[in-house]
Amino acid sequence: MLELYTHPMSPCAQKVRIVLAEKGLDWTGHHVELAQKANLRPDYLKLNPLGVVPTLVHDGRPVIESNIICEYLDDAYPEPRLTPADPYRAARMRLWMKHVDGKLHPSCGALQWPLVMRPGLMAKAPDERRALLAQIPDKARRERQKRLVEFGLEAPDVVDAVQVYRRTICDMEQALADGPWIVGDGFCLADICLAPYFQTILQFGWTDLYRDCPRVADWFEACRARPSYDGAVTSDFPPAVQQDLLAKGGQAWPTISRHLEAMA
Repeated sequence: MLELYTHPMSPCAQKVRIVLAEKGLDWTGHHVELAQKANLRPDYLKLNPLGVVPTLVHDGRPVIESNIICEYLDDAYPEPRLTPADPYRAARMRLWMKHVDGKLHPSCGALQWPLVMRPGLMAKAPDERRALLAQIPDKARRERQKRLVEFGLEAPDVVDAVQVYRRTICDMEQALADGPWIVGDGFCLADICLAPYFQTILQFGWTDLYRDCPRVADWFEACRARPSYDGAVTSDFPPAVQQDLLAKGGQAWPTISRHLEAMA
């Protein structure tokens, strides 16, 4: 039995849902309301001491950390195989996955969090807000969210995030010269792990971030055209949600654009 503790807008949860869909696996979903910090409740922390989504529970045993979950599923259910057979390409795949975890994911959080999660926290009393933030187990994530609460899109984390996104896009444009997918001819876990972070760009209407990178644009369209992406990601964004996110993104774009122009 496969269970997934998930949230529709979490890129980490999206990548796991794509893997599950690629492999045609049945699973039971449990929604974790991140805006209300349900991920910090004691019952959830027993499953995932880091207090993040997703958490996969397979036959009663929890597996945490999204990249590890993806590789676990690829090992446990090897058809279709999503890791390249060639060792060098597999190494390149894991390097991209490491970049997503270490650089792109916190950058995505810095861009998305002020627009999606901050309003719910700002509606709470200051003491309650501080108490919730103090429960975040990881110090770096806790301090980042404190800055994002205080400064919103003007937080230094947002400036850094725009730069990381842009450098990642340029590196991907170069990598995609070798084939239609990020490590060559085959769709793999690297593509799955990167694609949700472009969903963030798309949902806020910020595609100008890669307007001069046609290979990246074609790659993302190819990802979105896969049935797995449609079922695991696109279907969670009904028209009303899309309109709301585009409106939020449109209001934020002048600030994002200013941070982008500062790179020039």
